[in-house]
Amino acid sequence: MARGKLRIYLGAAPGVGKTYAMLSEAHRRIERGTDCVVAFVEHHHRPRTEVMLHGLEQLSRQELDYRGSVFREMDVDAVLRRAPAVALVDELAHTNVPGSRNAKRWQDVEELLAAGIDVISTVNIQHLESLGDVVESITGVRQRETVPDEVVRRADQIELVDMSPQALRRRMAHGNVYQPDKVDAALSNYFRPGNLTALRELALLWVADRVDEYLNAYRSEHRVSAIWASRERIVVGLTGGPEGRTLIRRAARLAEKGAGGEVLAVYVSRSDGLTGASPKELADQRTLVEDLGGTFHHVVGDDIPAALLDFARGVNATQIVLGVSRRRSWQYVFGPGVGATVARESGPDLDAHLITHDEAGKGRGLPVARGARLGRSRVTWGWLVGVLGPALLTWLLTNVTPDGGLANDMLLFLTMTVAAALLGGLFPALASAVVGSLLLNWYFTPPVHTLTIADPTNIVAIAIFVGVAVSVASVVDLAARRTHQAARLRAESEILSFLAGNVLRGETGLEELLERVRETFGMESVALLERTAETTPWTCAGSVGPEPARIPEDADVDVPVGDHMALSLRGRVLPAADRRVLAAFATQAAVVLDRQRLQGEADRAKELAEGNRIRTALLAAVSHDLRTPLAGIKAAVTSLRSDEVEWSEQDQADLLQAIEQGADRLDHLVGNLLDMSRLQTGTVTPLIRETDLDEVVPMALGGVPEDSVELDVPETLPMVHIDRGLLERAVANVVENAVKYSPKGRQVLVSASALADRVEVRVVDRGPGVPDEAKDRIFEPFQRYGDSPRGVGVGLGLAVARGFAEAIGGSLHAEDTPGGGLTMVLAVPTAPERGRAQPDQPAAATS
Repeated sequence: MARGKLRIYLGAAPGVGKTYAMLSEAHRRIERGTDCVVAFVEHHHRPRTEVMLHGLEQLSRQELDYRGSVFREMDVDAVLRRAPAVALVDELAHTNVPGSRNAKRWQDVEELLAAGIDVISTVNIQHLESLGDVVESITGVRQRETVPDEVVRRADQIELVDMSPQALRRRMAHGNVYQPDKVDAALSNYFRPGNLTALRELALLWVADRVDEYLNAYRSEHRVSAIWASRERIVVGLTGGPEGRTLIRRAARLAEKGAGGEVLAVYVSRSDGLTGASPKELADQRTLVEDLGGTFHHVVGDDIPAALLDFARGVNATQIVLGVSRRRSWQYVFGPGVGATVARESGPDLDAHLITHDEAGKGRGLPVARGARLGRSRVTWGWLVGVLGPALLTWLLTNVTPDGGLANDMLLFLTMTVAAALLGGLFPALASAVVGSLLLNWYFTPPVHTLTIADPTNIVAIAIFVGVAVSVASVVDLAARRTHQAARLRAESEILSFLAGNVLRGETGLEELLERVRETFGMESVALLERTAETTPWTCAGSVGPEPARIPEDADVDVPVGDHMALSLRGRVLPAADRRVLAAFATQAAVVLDRQRLQGEADRAKELAEGNRIRTALLAAVSHDLRTPLAGIKAAVTSLRSDEVEWSEQDQADLLQAIEQGADRLDHLVGNLLDMSRLQTGTVTPLIRETDLDEVVPMALGGVPEDSVELDVPETLPMVHIDRGLLERAVANVVENAVKYSPKGRQVLVSASALADRVEVRVVDRGPGVPDEAKDRIFEPFQRYGDSPRGVGVGLGLAVARGFAEAIGGSLHAEDTPGGGLTMVLAVPTAPERGRAQPDQPAAATS
């Protein structure tokens, strides 16, 4: 039996119309005579979606009892018995109730496909397993219901159902997605414009990647070698030189000009493993290209232009970016160079860009390895020219152009020695001088074919020849040494300049600095050791790498920093020339360590200053806010005790009421002060347990008038994992603050809803609101924003509420109320075993 075909409608968020599109497709197929049934479709009480179910055959669902509730899931056996040509299965990522045939709905779909039934399904981009972390970082919601990417990739058709964030929010505001009581919470949280835009981009890019996979598969199947410029794909050729960073940034700018552009950096190394590239420079360039959203590739090939072009055509690239050659003008006699060759052979379907940079024309050589003045290839060529060159020249002079004269012969041999010196330095030139002098004596100085020299002037000429050859070789060798030293000093100065700049700007911590030391010098581990005196043991202030040295004597390299600090490295013994730079690193490490400790002391001083500020404010509160209710209580008591006035029963009741109100106010103020003191000293120890939110929130409303609050806390909310007392105090403070600022006659709304793995309590008032720049400041101790109409309190209510919310693992923040006012959002975690939100909640719902 042939396997059924899977068609998936993919959307960026609930409400974009995936289910509606699936049902429309079902109606079109039925009109064409296709046997199509509804195996499972959830319309979520959306009128337009529900209407689309009319006229479609709907199969019965399986009812399962779980924890006292009845759930209706898709009946796989019923679908298999009915055996339709096409089955509609909504919400591919849905998790079935325990006791179902399969754990996940996509597994049910796999059974239907294996039975030869075509399936049309829906899924949101946030439910793809590989995007879980990305979606959580964008929306703050962790999706518990996911489907493996491979299941969706295997679909025969994937159709994107797209809608702009503004249109989706309008659809929600009109009540076409969620019930009216859930719209405000959804628009303020998951369905913010930024969230929807980011999810839409994820969906578009994911579908674009799948289309690219299909295109590559088609080109491979049909052996299409020509480049199809379906999207801008830019290859950057790297040499390992410093110009690579310029090329990568330029390629990234080119990619930004076209939608969906992609940057692929590639480094070609020879098959023999020999390379002149700096591993550190390549690592930095790899980090840069990945930070810019591209990818880094390492390929092997002896023919660099051919390898670059093969790679570019293999990935269907449209552009290739190369740097202008670093070779000097005379070096072009050896060939046109990689850039010119790639540009000539790229063809009309691949654009080649040659980018100028600061290193162009300055020579190809990078700083050579330690201990080598000239490159290995140059030394090899120097020996070949110095030894074989004189022999070849002798053959030419004796067979091709005989009788040229001894002076001319000596000049030609001197030229060969100078060439050997230029290429290989001192020793190849000396070898050339020795070989050349012997050949001159044997073949060209009378009497020939003997080492005897008859004419004394010829002896002087040969001696001058040897002297000039040795002098030229010495000058070339000295120049090579100076060049090597200059390159090394330049590299050292760049390293030290970069290091000093980072340290001065505070961008480098101690571990980062030690890691840079380890990478720069190729060591296994680096440790900064210190001790307080000569007789005290060494302690490790910081280290990187495995098994760092615990005492300087155990290290391969030990650099002292002052009398009581040392930088110890393990891995290999460094030459003396490296110790100068290493000493600078060690000094900077000591500076970084001192700066970190000073920063710690500054933080502690800041905490002390904050404590002093709070104590000063506390004294002010005691001297003013606490004395006010005390003064009222004392005046009322004095009046009642007075024998000079005969108070009526009503007057006595009013005075007693004033005493009671003053005592309550005083108790509230003292309670907040004590709570803030506990939070400041870190002595709040929450007792976390599972609790129903509808049992806690009503208890927190005892301190406000009954008609001032509208309560909407459903009993169906999942249980929360909190400390009841702390949550009650937090809600009470937030509600009292909202009532205080709410206009007269306007009730404060206290509602609650489940959102993924948390429950949010929203306290909504219609007061004057708070500007964005003050939303965080209102949670600081002793802060009161604006005028308080019933001016009570010392500005601690919201600070205490946030402190208690964070102590129980929750959060408290302020948002603007649509239409004016302020909304306080108190989020608390749900209980682990009952933390999954109901399917009709905004964050977890699929359409």
